Amino acid sequence: MRLDKFLKVSRLVKRRTLAKEVCDKGRVTINDKEAKAGTNVAVGDELTIRFGNKAVTVRVEGLKETAKKDEASDLYKLVKEEKLQSEVEQTF
Repeated sequence: MRLDKFLKVSRLVKRRTLAKEVCDKGRVTINDKEAKAGTNVAVGDELTIRFGNKAVTVRVEGLKETAKKDEASDLYKLVKEEKLQSEVEQTF
């Protein structure tokens, strides 16, 4: 399954076009390698997504073409969530 579609189906990102933008800006890695929107995702892969001032790492637990709202969180397991320092904070 394509990365941008997985992010949308799992509801980690709200819309597929937004998921594609996030991927194309280099904010998503799969198993510590930068990933584009068309990169294939497999069960067991670790995804790290940088949102503004935080990074979320999840492990892919399942793949589905569509998922209801209550099923979406079953597609991944949260590994860690960390706050990132902004460039301004690092200079002080």
